[in-house]
Amino acid sequence: MIRKLKKEILLSIRNKKINIFFLFLLLAFIILIFTKLSKDYTNTITFNINKINVPQENVILNDSNAKLKVTLKTHGFKWLSYYFFEPKITIDFSKDVKKTKSVFIWDKAKAYMYSDKQFGDNVEIFNIFPDTLLFRYDVNLVKKIPVILNTDVKFASGFDLTDNYKLNPDSIVVIGPKIIASKIKNIKTEKLILNDVKSNILSKIKLKLPKNNQDLKFSASEIEVSATIEKYTEGTLKIPVTVVNVPKEMTLNYFPKEVNVTYYTSLKDFKNVTAKDFAVECDFNTIEKEQAYLIPKLTKTSKLVKNAKVNQQRIEFIILE
Repeated sequence: MIRKLKKEILLSIRNKKINIFFLFLLLAFIILIFTKLSKDYTNTITFNINKINVPQENVILNDSNAKLKVTLKTHGFKWLSYYFFEPKITIDFSKDVKKTKSVFIWDKAKAYMYSDKQFGDNVEIFNIFPDTLLFRYDVNLVKKIPVILNTDVKFASGFDLTDNYKLNPDSIVVIGPKIIASKIKNIKTEKLILNDVKSNILSKIKLKLPKNNQDLKFSASEIEVSATIEKYTEGTLKIPVTVVNVPKEMTLNYFPKEVNVTYYTSLKDFKNVTAKDFAVECDFNTIEKEQAYLIPKLTKTSKLVKNAKVNQQRIEFIILE
């Protein structure tokens, strides 16, 4: 028992010694890091550009290559911050640039002038490359463009769309360089894919905005699509045939005098569709030489129906003496 207790005490002391050893090792490592980071180092680093106060009437064209390579000397803590946070230089277009007919010009002298503000304290600047930056610009164009819906909608048997799809909004505003924005005539949506539809549609759908559109701004990136879906049925009515443009001196007899017109309408409107809502005509002027028949065409259709068609393809006629 005494031997076991002695063994445990010795093991505990040994573990404490190990823990103290690692603690001192950690402290030594931290002191070494702080010592290293406290020293000054010289290196070249790439700075991205942060543009502010760009005139509202102008837009800077794509300038992803506008970067500065800065050679500077500073302590290790500052270099550590550059590692964790993207280094940027701010260019104020209200005072740091010169405007010409096509470009804004920035000179590195501005960076030296505001070095304390741009780079902070304890930073010594040795070189900035390139000496100047050119920012191409264009006049902003504000343009309203229509949205075109792209659909692949399949309805359940007996169901159909009552009216056109409603888009909200049905057009969007694009703002950007005139040379780019003027070429955009419309914006299409992603494809709306629905199957076995038998109830009203209400869905949000994204717009297919142009790729690489950093120079353009759009008032919306998605729209809402809605539509009324109803139960539909087929109907057939007999409609009188009228022949037009028959010469006055000619007497014409034709057969049949009536034709069947088949149409597609919603159940709620079925009883409201009558023969008076349709008109079928044959134009005598369209007859070609030695043609012994007329072609009936639907010239009037009820607003309550869709896909109306004349079932009879020919109207036979004879000219009476």
